[in-house]
Amino acid sequence: MYRDQKILVGKTEKGEEIFMLPKMANRHGLIAGATGTGKTVTLKVLAESFSDAGVPVFFADVKGDLSGCCAGGVMNDKIASRLAGLGIGEEEFALKKYPVNFWDVYGEEGMPLRTTITEMGPILLARILGLTEVQTDLLTIAFKVADDNGMLLIDTKDLKATLNYIGENAQDLSMQYGNITKQSLAVIIRSIVALETEGADLFFGEPALSISDWLSRDCDGKGIIQILDCRKLVNNPTMYATFLLWMMSELFETLPEVGDLERPKMIFFFDEAHLLFDDAPKSLLTKIEQVVKLIRSKGVGIYFVTQNPGDIPDGVLAQLGNKVQHALHAYTPAEQKAVKAAASSYRVNPEFDTYETIMALQTGEAICSMLDENGVPGVAMKTTILPPQSYMGAVSEEERDREIKSNLLYTKYSDFYDRDSAFEFLQRRNIELAEAAEAEKARIAEEKEAEKARIAEEKAAEKARIAEEKAAEKAALAEQKAAEKAALAEQKAAQKAALAKQKAVKSAVKGVASSTAGTLGRQLGKSLGSAGGSFGKTLGGNVGASLGRGIIGTLFKL
Repeated sequence: MYRDQKILVGKTEKGEEIFMLPKMANRHGLIAGATGTGKTVTLKVLAESFSDAGVPVFFADVKGDLSGCCAGGVMNDKIASRLAGLGIGEEEFALKKYPVNFWDVYGEEGMPLRTTITEMGPILLARILGLTEVQTDLLTIAFKVADDNGMLLIDTKDLKATLNYIGENAQDLSMQYGNITKQSLAVIIRSIVALETEGADLFFGEPALSISDWLSRDCDGKGIIQILDCRKLVNNPTMYATFLLWMMSELFETLPEVGDLERPKMIFFFDEAHLLFDDAPKSLLTKIEQVVKLIRSKGVGIYFVTQNPGDIPDGVLAQLGNKVQHALHAYTPAEQKAVKAAASSYRVNPEFDTYETIMALQTGEAICSMLDENGVPGVAMKTTILPPQSYMGAVSEEERDREIKSNLLYTKYSDFYDRDSAFEFLQRRNIELAEAAEAEKARIAEEKEAEKARIAEEKAAEKARIAEEKAAEKAALAEQKAAEKAALAEQKAAQKAALAKQKAVKSAVKGVASSTAGTLGRQLGKSLGSAGGSFGKTLGGNVGASLGRGIIGTLFKL
């Protein structure tokens, strides 16, 4: 309930009003208590009061019972009794509805709430994924490679495609970006896939949420209450922590430094806050603590809602100035120790024992400690919390759906679109590479065919040349043989002519010799006849002729 520029939280048994000062609301706060002790009512009372003060509010609706903020409250005996006990008249306590935007990471119970991989950044994403230092460096390289190649990292498939690209080209990229191991890349991809099973494939995408759409008021000047339906999201603790941490980081990085304002720019209530810290690595806790410490200077207050203050790390708990502690139950030594720790975090009120009082609180009662104008925590005060002014409980699905679709932001965020980003870029690149490889393969095949044809042509030409040479050689050989045959025939003819001539000569000589021999014989015979008588004449003539022929023949033979 917003009154006199202050937020009325409740009253003590003595009627003393407990206020939260808006100018100190950015010092963060805690709402703790066991199940069923009134934490949700306190959350609604504070959220409504901030809205009345013109401060935009965000809270995670884990049980689905906070949607009633969009509907006016209904007076009943329980609310009337509470107001009577607080001394507040029904005319002063106006039942009303508040401007609400419904959101849902899964897009089922509200407008889809998305961001991009680029906006998340490698360092924060690595912490959420629980990566080692080496794996974080590789994830950073993936962002750098995408940036150097003009590739947008919008959703998880973009990031996985980029990591696969780096793995396929690790040898070449290592010379530019440093050592890249495929084993570490595989671990990162496996972690991303695990996060996808919790809804990361829906959370990372476009249109991405613009923080400026949350820093808004309605036409009456009321801060708009942003309700994130977490009934499904809370079952995926890693995804829930991813969203909460991203939201804090996004506000821290987006908003300018403003210091302490008369009223904060925005207030965040994180229900089931232990999910943000359970099993979180030290590096992630350090990041959360850093954001909580520094974001107050941006004019943002963060309020953690959980069952036990021990769920919050000490480094974060120390930053929470405004505290509302509902009842805690202690049935074991460990639980008693936790209650004592919670009681010891409050300034002592001499009027009661804080430890005993925390365990004895009734539903709707709490120990409150608010910061004063100087930022000093007030003493512990047993307080009865005001009832909410809006409808207590969940609205019907029809009313929720009507509120969602009548919202001006619905047209902006309802339709998912997949921009041309790293995944599409690398798909085109792979297609182009495949086409280039196919073209190269065809070119090589064509060259091979051309080379084969050229070789066949050369072989045919060589075969023709060899055949031509053989034919020429055969013709030359035939011609040579013919010439040799003609020469031989000519030689034989010449020899035959020579022999004939020789024979003719011999015949002529023989005739001459014969004639000469006869002549000589006759002359000799005449001479012998003259000497030997007529017998001798006859005999001598015949002998002489024979002798002459013999002598001449012998001479020719020689």
